Amino acid sequence: MTYIDQLKTFLKQKSDLKKLVVIYGPTAAGKTEMSVDIAKYLGSEIISTDSRQIFRYTNIGTGKITPEETQWVAHHMLDIIEPDQRYSVWEFKKAAETIMQQLYTDNKIPILCGWTGLYIDSLIYDFNIPEIPADPELRADLEAQAQKFWNEHVFHQLVDTDPDYDRALHPNNVRYVIRALEVKLLTGKSKTSFKQEKKLKYDVLFLSPEGPADMYSQIYRDWLYDRINTRVKIMFGSWLLEENKMLLKKWYKKTDFGMKSIGYQEVQEYLEENVTLEQAIAQVQQNSRNYAKRQLTWFRKYQY
Repeated sequence: MTYIDQLKTFLKQKSDLKKLVVIYGPTAAGKTEMSVDIAKYLGSEIISTDSRQIFRYTNIGTGKITPEETQWVAHHMLDIIEPDQRYSVWEFKKAAETIMQQLYTDNKIPILCGWTGLYIDSLIYDFNIPEIPADPELRADLEAQAQKFWNEHVFHQLVDTDPDYDRALHPNNVRYVIRALEVKLLTGKSKTSFKQEKKLKYDVLFLSPEGPADMYSQIYRDWLYDRINTRVKIMFGSWLLEENKMLLKKWYKKTDFGMKSIGYQEVQEYLEENVTLEQAIAQVQQNSRNYAKRQLTWFRKYQY
């Protein structure tokens, strides 16, 4: 059954809940093209659930959809803040829900598309973002560790203390990693425990781009890794180095939150002559594959 067939069946099903389409899957799986096809079919609009594509100017490294690829379909939650700004899940949830309500008012079914599982969860489940005050001393200590020993050092502390939540994050999302550690250390609870009963707030159709086999098979994983490796090479051939140079020269620092995405930190290492170009490419490929593994684990729960 094609995803359009699944969509037709979904639309016929009666429900007291508002309908919502969620397109999920790991990086490089083919979500963008699929989301545009579905949006055109429904006459609707797309809300990005990608925590890296919220930053302006970071186009190539985040795989942001191009104007040509949108095919005139409206996309929301892209390019909303500067790379040196902070943005919380709570802020995302508030802004995205406002857009969703407007689409429902216009009799359109919202389409969520992206690979940040925490963003998706914040919208489809009853999810109370914990209002726990920051601990300046603890946060300063963790930030200092990240600066001195790299992001992976702090991330491994989260893996040790909160193994359920670490799957939602990449080590380079150091602000989110530190916040998750902060919540766990201050309350003894995982941020995931603040999610209320795992009950969908909408009548949701979960769709994932088709691969050569089941998403959790080795065949699929090999196929995905090959796509990731190819995509990274294309990024480097599409002015990724120049994009980094421009961002660092004109406006931002390498320590800015939006400059810590995969594809940026590795290139910065190359620009500082700490690694060769071939090593930088290989590292982006490896980090992308590692993140895809965590994404696949997170997305298992969407197989309703």
